[in-house]
Amino acid sequence: MKFLWPSAFIALALIPLLILLFMYVQRHRRRFAVRFSSLSLVRAALPAQSRVRRYLPMALFFLALTVLVVSLARPVAVTRVPAGRATVMLVLDVSSSMTQNDISPSRLGAAKQAALGFIDKQKDTNQVGIVAFASIAQLVQTPSTDPEKLSKAIRTLTTGRGTAIGDGIVTALDTIASFNQSAGAKVTPTAEGEYQPDIIVLLTDGIANAGVDPLEAAQQAKDSRVRVYTIGYGTEAGPAGRNMMGRNRNFGMDVGIDKESLQTIASMTGGEYYSASSASELQKVFDSLPTVLVTREETLEISVVFAALAALLVTGAVLLSQLWHPLP
Repeated sequence: MKFLWPSAFIALALIPLLILLFMYVQRHRRRFAVRFSSLSLVRAALPAQSRVRRYLPMALFFLALTVLVVSLARPVAVTRVPAGRATVMLVLDVSSSMTQNDISPSRLGAAKQAALGFIDKQKDTNQVGIVAFASIAQLVQTPSTDPEKLSKAIRTLTTGRGTAIGDGIVTALDTIASFNQSAGAKVTPTAEGEYQPDIIVLLTDGIANAGVDPLEAAQQAKDSRVRVYTIGYGTEAGPAGRNMMGRNRNFGMDVGIDKESLQTIASMTGGEYYSASSASELQKVFDSLPTVLVTREETLEISVVFAALAALLVTGAVLLSQLWHPLP
């Protein structure tokens, strides 16, 4: 909590003086009231709750004054909110290996369902774009907040030969840059270690065998300060328990997940690597993806809360005073 007018706390020095004045008045009144009697006998005759009834209303009053001074200092609550609308690019592998059924109903089918669930959970502040890649990468859907357009783009994905992971990243970067420029988005230069709010989510089940080298594409993402989150998808056994790790990449066939490259891409760009070998695991990965990466501080003045609390304390003090010491 911060205060806009901290100098108002100087007024707190008056409260101890008021308390001393109250104690002086009370003692002065008692001196004349019991001048002809024994004070010890009077104290013994008073019920145990008399002291509480005498001092509690004033204690509430002084507490109300303290809270009121805090209100005058204009306290503000500091919260972090999204810095603005972010673009999330889903870069999905649609190579022929995605037709394998080691993940039911197929790798591509389960990936589509997870992507649709991800889209449904996005806030209006996030725009989602879709890039599909096989031997080449293609922008399937420009960044949008329209769930119907995005869902249609996901459902119409089909497979092809080859795995151009690097092309997928470059296409996503180009889309982010051109979309931000056309939308008039202001790209603020970031310091070392800071990133743009836009992110890329790359899902693949194989090893790159076409297009731009994935690490070169990752360097471009790093230079653009765009984080890339990578997902290694599928099982090593492949369909019907066959081991796919030894196949020849020259024929564009599945040779397993290039975990090391995916981890390097994520590490270079400030993202994170995930692995998923089932539909449920993939859904959990999509659910855990961070989509609000850049935030800003926002201050909300809460003086009214302290003023209301002070008013409540004063009201309580008055009510208790009238209840225990009603005016004649």
